[in-house]
Amino acid sequence: MRFSNRTLLMVLSGLLAACGPDYKKLATFSEERKLLQVVVEMPAGTNHAKRYDAATGEFVPERRAGLDHVVEFLPCPGNAGFIPGTAAGVAGSAPLAALVLAETQPTGTILEVLPIGLLTLDDNGTLRSVVLAVPARPSQQILPEVDSWQSFISKYPGAREVVRQWYLHQGRRGELRIVSWKNEKAAEQQVRAALQ
Repeated sequence: MRFSNRTLLMVLSGLLAACGPDYKKLATFSEERKLLQVVVEMPAGTNHAKRYDAATGEFVPERRAGLDHVVEFLPCPGNAGFIPGTAAGVAGSAPLAALVLAETQPTGTILEVLPIGLLTLDDNGTLRSVVLAVPARPSQQILPEVDSWQSFISKYPGAREVVRQWYLHQGRRGELRIVSWKNEKAAEQQVRAALQ
C-alpha cells in the first residue's frame, strides 16, 4: 500500500501530537521540585497571539472581532502563557495568565518559574490578572539576580515600562488599562486562589 507524502505527514503529525503532554492534566506545580509551572502559548518576540484550546488540545490563533489577533507596536516582551490547573475566575474559565520574562521558548514549552509580580488589567470592564515570572533555572534567566518585585523594578526599571506598553497595545486604544502592579506575595496568593 502506498501513501502520499501529505497523508504520511498527517499521520505522523497526529502521532506526534498524541505523544505530547496533556496540558489539561498538567499539575500547577512541578512534581519533583514543587515549582510553579507555565505553559507557553505566545513565544517572546512574536506579535501573533495564540491560546491553548483545551477542547481540541491544540494551540490556535487568538481571535478578536473574527480576526486573528496581531498585537501592534511591540512584539511580546516575554513568553505569554497560562498556569495549568488554575481558573482565573469562575470554575471552568480560562486558566490564570502568566508572562515569563525569558528568551523565546516554543509554543507548548513547560517552564518552571518563580513568580515576581502580579499585574491586574481592566480589559473592557473585565479584570484580568497576569502573573509576572522568571525562569527558575539559572541557565534560562535573562534578568540576573531577579527573584522578587523589588529586585525587578530596582535593577530593570525600563522593563516594567516595556511590559506596560505591550499590554496597553493589546487592543484598540483605551480598551485596556493597568489597574495595579503588586509583588511576588500577591502573585502567589492569586495562584493559590485560582487553584482548581
